[in-house]
Amino acid sequence: MIEVKHLTKYYSETAAVCDLSFTVNDGRIYGFLGPNGAGKTTTMNMITGSLAPTSGEVLIDGLDIFKEPKAAKKSIGYLPEIPPLYPDLTVGEYLRFAAELKKTDRRSRSREISDVLNELGLLEVENRLIRNLSKGFRQRTGIAQALIGNPGTLILDEPTAGLDPKQITEIRALIRELGKKHTVLLSSHILSEVNEICDEILIISRGKLVASGTPESLRAPGYSGDEIIVTVEGEEEIVRRAIAEEYPSGAGSCRILPDGDGTCTIHLRTENAADAKRSLGRALAAQGLVIIEMKTETESLEDVFLRLTSEDERAAFVSGRPNGSDL
Repeated sequence: MIEVKHLTKYYSETAAVCDLSFTVNDGRIYGFLGPNGAGKTTTMNMITGSLAPTSGEVLIDGLDIFKEPKAAKKSIGYLPEIPPLYPDLTVGEYLRFAAELKKTDRRSRSREISDVLNELGLLEVENRLIRNLSKGFRQRTGIAQALIGNPGTLILDEPTAGLDPKQITEIRALIRELGKKHTVLLSSHILSEVNEICDEILIISRGKLVASGTPESLRAPGYSGDEIIVTVEGEEEIVRRAIAEEYPSGAGSCRILPDGDGTCTIHLRTENAADAKRSLGRALAAQGLVIIEMKTETESLEDVFLRLTSEDERAAFVSGRPNGSDL
């Protein structure tokens, strides 16, 4: 289990992470989701003890990563966004080096390395120089070093970054398999990836946690809600009067758009679609308006993400243009 408590990190006057708190429970795959520059990498560096916070605590299985780093780090394996590989070593040599750094049991070291090579599909490249590996095999080698020592929790920072579609599919399948034996916390800004792999999602924006839960719960009322779309035959003025009479204090998120052919389309966001449909139908019928079509659209995870993140990050995400490095 990882417990992050009021974690804060300032770079000069800039807050990269601000009073961040969450818990990663055992046996689950967590997605740490946010736009570029949201603070994901800074948070992961603090969780792993690679970066000191300005304030706050990180407990790994009850051990403070900053006060008891050696004991706490035995429970975690970390893959940074840029894997710490040595190109002039073979895969086998590199993993033996990682095992020595982690001070694993000498008597079982060779067997453990062999098991990791087999689990990661690296046996065929064990004696090849890392510099001669494909990007996919280098990423697997980076994950392999994180597995040395059999940590209970794996922390993976952008594990599919820079891979081609085939390699991405393979790494995602590998992470799902690893999730059966380890707790996994992975960061990403790819919504489809997080939705496909993760049991739980943590959404961060400007260094703050803005939402957390399962993919299903984040799309449920309270975080998202449904949008009712109604096409009505009638003049815009009459439609607006019907809405005003049903919702005298305002309908909240409601838009009425004239279609130019004697019809209007109503867009009403609600947390209770069934009740809203009934009340809206009664209000329109009372004005003699004919409902041509009524449908409900549920907000997607992408919609939730875009709504919860800040406006400048939202623009960078939609355009695909990163707004700087991930602090």
